[in-house]
Order: sequence, then structure tokens, then C-alpha cells
Amino acid sequence: MRKEDVRELKVVSNLRTSHAKVVEQLGLAIVGGRFGIGEALPGDAELEAQFDVSRSVLREAMKTLTAKGLVVAKSRVGTRVTDRCHWNLVDEDVLRWHFRTGVTREFIDHLYDVRLVLEPASAAFAALRASPEDCAELRHYAMQLGSNELDWPSQVEADLRFHVLLTVVGANPFLESMVGFIKASLDGAFTMAFDPQLAGRGEAITELHLAIVDAIEQRDPEAAKSATERAIEQGRAAALKAVDSSQKRG
Repeated sequence: MRKEDVRELKVVSNLRTSHAKVVEQLGLAIVGGRFGIGEALPGDAELEAQFDVSRSVLREAMKTLTAKGLVVAKSRVGTRVTDRCHWNLVDEDVLRWHFRTGVTREFIDHLYDVRLVLEPASAAFAALRASPEDCAELRHYAMQLGSNELDWPSQVEADLRFHVLLTVVGANPFLESMVGFIKASLDGAFTMAFDPQLAGRGEAITELHLAIVDAIEQRDPEAAKSATERAIEQGRAAALKAVDSSQKRG
């Protein structure tokens, strides 16, 4: 992703094609458990009628779900849901579908453990490679967090842009390939964790993110890593609290 593309990141992407809509609905149905592990999906004719799409669109959708590890097609058996160990959890769509259908405390902990591996490393690289313009943009997004002048979706987008830009500025191509995962995890976790009554949340988040920027400006990789770890752990606590609240309501 290019730096200029980060400025256009949105919380929700619209599904514009028939292919995308079929993938979305079937993906949600599989991840949400409507189709169980090992269960065969309905036949082509039934799915074509259900989604009002052509055979070619349906086949392309199945290829996409296969690439994500959710299904496998076998002759004379049909297309079946694979075991969860085959699902590509770092895929942006698969991760987003988990948040849409409900996540557990264990899922959140595993997710944030991965964030702790990836994002502090990106921050350390950013401390070595960020330009003054990069730092200014990171600081701009940090200042938007918790702002009384912005609605919640705008604050979430600022958070998304901060963390994705942090990864891009680090300029490690392998970490950059994880941008979709980082975006989806932030999309889901921050939106899920929103609590308008959580006193001081905005100020705390701003300070945590400004500490990352300060360390990057000072060219201090270790301080940048530590500051990023603190921000991620705060996010973990908020996400776990949201899971607990959701379970109590349920």
C-alpha cells in the first residue's frame, strides 16, 4: 500500500460486484457456523437461484473461498467446508467475518498476540526510516483520537490510518503484506470495543499514540517498540471488556 492510499482508508468497504456479494454471504455463513465443518454446500443450481448469479460468477466465488481455505471441492462429493485449521485467519475477509459473527476472549487474545509480534517491529523500523512528513502525519492521526470534534467512525478511521501508516513507513515488504490483517483486526476490535461511557478513553489513546510518534521522531527503535506494545495492550483490554459485555447481554 502506498502512503497516499492510507489517507483514503475507510471503516467499511462497499460490496460492488455480484462476485463480492456471493463471497461475503457464503463466507459469513461458513464462519458463523451455518454450514458446519465437513458439510457440503448447496449445489450450483440452488446457489445460482439464491444469489441470482450466473454459473461463472458462482464458480469464481468458490475459487475465492477455496483460496481463503474455507472450502474444498471434490468430484462426486461436492464443495465442502474445511476444518478450521485450514482457514486463512490472516486474510482480511476471513478475520472480518469472525468479528461479524462473534468472537471469544481466546480469539481476541490470539489476535492481539499476533499484533504484538507485528506492529512493534514496524514501529522500530519506522524509527529508523520515517521522514519528518511521515511523523507529522502520524501525529495528526494521533491527535484525532478521542477528539470531541469527530464522530466515532472518524476516530476509528484515524486509528486505522495511524497503524497502517506505521506499517507502511517501516518499509519492510513482508510486514507491509500484513496490512490487510492489521486493518481488519483494528476494524473489528476497535469498533467492537467502543464504549461511549468509558471515561478518559480518548485522552489515554491519544497519549499512547503520541508516545509512539515521539519515539519515532527521536530515532529510538526500542522506545517505539515499547510504546506500541503499551498501545496494543490497552486495545486488548478494551476488546476483552467488549467481549465480556456482549456475552452478558446475550
